[in-house]
Amino acid sequence: MRLPWAVSAAALASALHCAQAGNAPLQVVMLSGSGEYKSAESLPAFARFLEGHFNAKATVLEAKGEKEIPGLEALDGCDVMLLFTRRIRLEGDPLERFKRYCLAGRPIVGVRTASHAIQTWLDLDREVFGGNYKGHYGSGARQTIAVHPDAKAHPVLEGVQDFESEYSLYKTGPLAADATLLMTAATPKAAAPEPAAWVREYKGARVFYTSLGGPADFENPSFRQLLVNALFWTAKREVEARP
Repeated sequence: MRLPWAVSAAALASALHCAQAGNAPLQVVMLSGSGEYKSAESLPAFARFLEGHFNAKATVLEAKGEKEIPGLEALDGCDVMLLFTRRIRLEGDPLERFKRYCLAGRPIVGVRTASHAIQTWLDLDREVFGGNYKGHYGSGARQTIAVHPDAKAHPVLEGVQDFESEYSLYKTGPLAADATLLMTAATPKAAAPEPAAWVREYKGARVFYTSLGGPADFENPSFRQLLVNALFWTAKREVEARP
């Protein structure tokens, strides 16, 4: 029986090989506030998985209601932010603190509803992620997620295999011209595959986004490995196992 939050032997061996003694843990701040996709359950579990297997420390900040994410000052000292909120209406100083992090050229990993994470700053998707969110195709058809042939050697895809997702396919294309497509998603409801994961540079920082991220996706080893790789890659570090 597969343990849902086990790490593959190959991925762990790779991380052990890459680990460098004495490296400080990767400091990750995760912003959670996507109730539709149960981020309040998925992100704490993923944080425990990350800390249990890799050289990382994770802080999960949970949104309160639709207008507040307490603890955003933690962004000042982190190595990378993982963003998984949906239409949070930040205003005033909290909004400025969040925008300051993004606009300063800091590493970001965006998950699913990160394309419309902050209702008071919807330009985040195009300006920072290089995406083009236009809704979704509706539920009822599984997505087939595939590594793009031209991206097989990308570090973010190491140990990542094709898989399926039960959640609706996001309309994400076309991407910014400087984005590198990593994975595509296809469903019978769409005439052509849509971008499902990509990277780009924004103001000198590495940025990653994936349109995946439902609760069952977090149970998938390939999806978890994708996020682990993205966190270390955006921070310009190799994946390191827990010392």
